[in-house]
Amino acid sequence: MPTDRKKAHLDLALKSHAGFEFADQRFNYEPLMSAHPVAGTSLARPFMGRELQLPVWVSSMTGGTPLAGEINRNLAMVCREFGMGMGLGSCRSILEDDTWLKHFALRSVIGPDLPLYANLGINQIEVMISQNKWNLISGLVSKLEADGLMVHVNPFQEFFQPEGDRLKYAPIDSIRKLIDRFPDMKIVVKEVGQGMGPHSLRALLELPLEAIEFGAYGGTNFSKLESLRQSGERIKALLPLAATGHTASDMLEAINDISKTSCVATRHLIISGGIKDFLDGYYLIGKSVLPAVYGQASAFLIHAQAGIDQLRQFVAAQAEGLRMAYAYLQIK
Repeated sequence: MPTDRKKAHLDLALKSHAGFEFADQRFNYEPLMSAHPVAGTSLARPFMGRELQLPVWVSSMTGGTPLAGEINRNLAMVCREFGMGMGLGSCRSILEDDTWLKHFALRSVIGPDLPLYANLGINQIEVMISQNKWNLISGLVSKLEADGLMVHVNPFQEFFQPEGDRLKYAPIDSIRKLIDRFPDMKIVVKEVGQGMGPHSLRALLELPLEAIEFGAYGGTNFSKLESLRQSGERIKALLPLAATGHTASDMLEAINDISKTSCVATRHLIISGGIKDFLDGYYLIGKSVLPAVYGQASAFLIHAQAGIDQLRQFVAAQAEGLRMAYAYLQIK
């Protein structure tokens, strides 16, 4: 009833008072310039050779356990329903053994028209190169019917991990060798929680990568995660390393600046790491000089663990919020 609604407004008015400190200063709010977007208003865009219906990427997470398999299937299902791209978690466990393959083989779930990427760490790439096992890399992409390969670069995580590997060569050299060996393979390079500085970004941007995914500082920090598995004075002393890195805003500013003065061969960006909500994503992809979408991992993981219905509601709300942002918020 209208009277009930008005009474609720009165009861909530003082509680909902917004102080200036809470105003999001990244946008101009333009309430006169658009009608309300209707459900289904298109947010589609071409990206990485496919057509996305939402400019959202499900960032690489997990695999190799029964629970992880269920989570991955839920994620792939909502990707298909809402038209999003997906990067798999590390596929190291199925390089030479197909025991856990069904937890990663999601092409039939996500469908034939959306981007799906396999994932290996730079350490595994280095080993495959040194052992001349190129066929395992191409075979992984083939058996997953993936669009290409994500390479996660994570020297800090490996350093903090008790059973972590140690790099013998600079990752950029292994990435160049991978591109030379597979010039037609779509390759994405990402970090896993620290992001990347301007020298690393410049080196990557000069390569014909399909995309760079940020994995920026501010989201899930895998170096800190690995440190939490341990105790003792050594890990306490080393922990400041985990608190270094570059935010998504830092990285985007660096890439935009590099693009003004250098020849950029990389085609796309996946802006991830510390993306709290759709407004962060809307702002950052709107600022990018390269075609971009935004990626999230932990937010999707939380809802995927709760079940497909909650996950579906979460994604639907992101789509609603994005439509409203495009209608009424102009990026400053």
